[in-house]
Amino acid sequence: MDTLSQRYDRATFLFDSGDHIAASRALAEIVATDPDASGARLLLARAYYHSAQLGRAESELRRLIAANPTDAYAQMLLGRTLQRQSRHGEAAGHLHLAEAMTTTD
Repeated sequence: MDTLSQRYDRATFLFDSGDHIAASRALAEIVATDPDASGARLLLARAYYHSAQLGRAESELRRLIAANPTDAYAQMLLGRTLQRQSRHGEAAGHLHLAEAMTTTD
């Protein structure tokens, strides 16, 4: 049996190789095993986004944001996910928030 770390490394390799569907399957198993693994959950959301599993991406991103509302990247990616679903009004708030969190004077 592979360790969680080995499984994550394999999932990361799949993601980096562009096999987002296989990566999402591997990452979903990791997140099911360790629901608090925010790095794996974010990569899972990205894999879902890149493989056009937008409802699943949205769900994972909302979980991340509920746990950490100041995660600018998760806010931005949720905004982009909502845009791809033609939910521009909902997306705007997340995108503006992400921009405000990353803008420095």
